[in-house]
Order: sequence, then C-alpha cells, then structure tokens
Amino acid sequence: MKDNRLVWGCLIHLSFNMWEEYIWPGRPFRGYRPDLELSEPLWNDAIEQMGKSGVNMVVIDLGDAVRYQRHPEIAVNGAWSVARLKQELRRIRSLGIEPIPKLNFSAGHDTWMKEYSKMVSTDEYYRFCSDMITEVCSIFDRPRLFHIGMDEEGYNMQRTYKHVVVRKNEAWWHDFMFLVKECERRHARAWLWPDYMLWHQPDQFFSKMPKSVLQSNWYYDEEFNPEWDMVRQYIDLEKHGYDQIPTGSYHFENPKSIGNTVAFAEKYISRGHLKGFLQTWWKPTIEENRERILKGIALIGEARKAYEEQHS
Repeated sequence: MKDNRLVWGCLIHLSFNMWEEYIWPGRPFRGYRPDLELSEPLWNDAIEQMGKSGVNMVVIDLGDAVRYQRHPEIAVNGAWSVARLKQELRRIRSLGIEPIPKLNFSAGHDTWMKEYSKMVSTDEYYRFCSDMITEVCSIFDRPRLFHIGMDEEGYNMQRTYKHVVVRKNEAWWHDFMFLVKECERRHARAWLWPDYMLWHQPDQFFSKMPKSVLQSNWYYDEEFNPEWDMVRQYIDLEKHGYDQIPTGSYHFENPKSIGNTVAFAEKYISRGHLKGFLQTWWKPTIEENRERILKGIALIGEARKAYEEQHS
C-alpha cells in the first residue's frame, strides 16, 4: 500500500448473496435472494455518514448486484448497471472516500456466482474469476486493493447447504494463488479474510502465504485476551511480518468491538504493518437495519477521533 495513512474503513453490502441456505437461528437474511434487496435512501445516507465520520475507505461487496458486461447472466433482478456503479464511485470519491471492490471467492460464500459456484477449480471457473476481476478492476479504475474474501470455507459453515464445496491443502492454495495473481496483474493488492487457513492450518498458512497479501483477521467480541486463539492471530501475523487491517463489527450488541480492536492493535501490531481498521455490520443494506448500520459507521468515527486525540 503506497498510501501510508491509516485506513478507517467500512464494509457495505450492495449484494448480500453469499450463502446458499442458512437456517441457523438469528440469521434470517442469509440465503440466496433473486431480487436486489437494497434501500437506496439508506445506502446514500450511509455513504454520507461515512464522509462526515472520518471514514476514508469503503469496501463494497458487489456480488451479483451489478449487471456486468462480461457476465450479465449472474445479475439479480434490479441489479445496478455498470454506468450506475461508476456514477456512485464518483460520488464516493467526491466525499474523500476511497472505494475498494470486494468479491468473495470462498466456496462457502459464492452463491453470487450462480452456476459457476458449482464449477470450482475447473477451467470454466478460472475464466469466470479472471473475467470478474478484470472487469471490476476496470470499473473501479485500477483500485489499489481488491478484497477476495476466502473465509469460512469449511464444511461446518456449509452444513445446511444443498451443494457443499470445500477445497483443502494444495487445491485451496492453487485457487487462492490464481486469484492473487489475477489481482496483481491488474495492479491491485489482494486482500484476504485469513481465518480458513490461519485458524485451522497455521503451519501451512505461514509457510505458503505471500507477504504481498493484505490480511484482515477478524474478531468481533469486546473483550481482548492475547491468549485466546482468534485474538492471538493478530500477534502471530505481526510476528511473521504481515501487513494487517484488523476487523471489528457491530452486527450484534457489541458497540465496543471496533474501539477495542483499535486499542489492541496499537499495542501489539507495529506501525509498519498496521495499515488501518475495518468496521463491519454483516447486515443487508435495507431499512430495518438503518439504525445499526449508521451506528456502526458512527462507532468507527469515534474510534478514529479517539485515536487521533491520543496521538495529537
């Protein structure tokens, strides 16, 4: 990352089609929906709130919410046109916010791919992934980062699905490196949720993961104990010399998550490897989530203000 300013970012969902079926209690919005579910007034208010709160980056989960020129067949009903998305990117930049694309290529979160999600690791799949990365990088005018997801691919997270795909070991690494190289060919740095390999196969992770890939370990509770596995991963990534954007959330009653993430990272991650912070809320951008989404944005704004006051 050439820009040395800390990222104060939010992840917002244009598409929420990552799960095939998700029947767990408390997750009513997870599952495929054929129509675009988006409140544009809420979207607009959220972007405006980001600008006012000091958010300088927004990661847009695109999925199937755009009618891409190369693969219009994956678009949901009511998807944005490419022209509409480009117009929105101009507005976002006018507010001083850097837009970054996200497409989740995890086999557990790829319902947005439609039939291609059942072609994992085939030539047709690789052509599709390459086409998507190429077009999205063009739409975003050569973004410096590209979030490729890759989280939660294990069987446990797909056990309610009708179609389960889990890549392991060399199969996962082959596809992962393909995606990384496709991003890098277009001058974008690949950005990853590292949990699938980092939490479960740390020896593989640290022996094979390129330092060029930006890491966003995530931990969403409010209490941080450096001996807990999900928390310790931040420290292990630092020890091995990886650049990080730690991730907090406000998708349940955890308002202290992002602020405590900032405090913990400051203590345990060197400034050379700490590239910023990302706030999530893991809710579709619809009106019933308005209060939570806007509060999530306010919380990272408060975290930035507290950080800058401490360092002034």
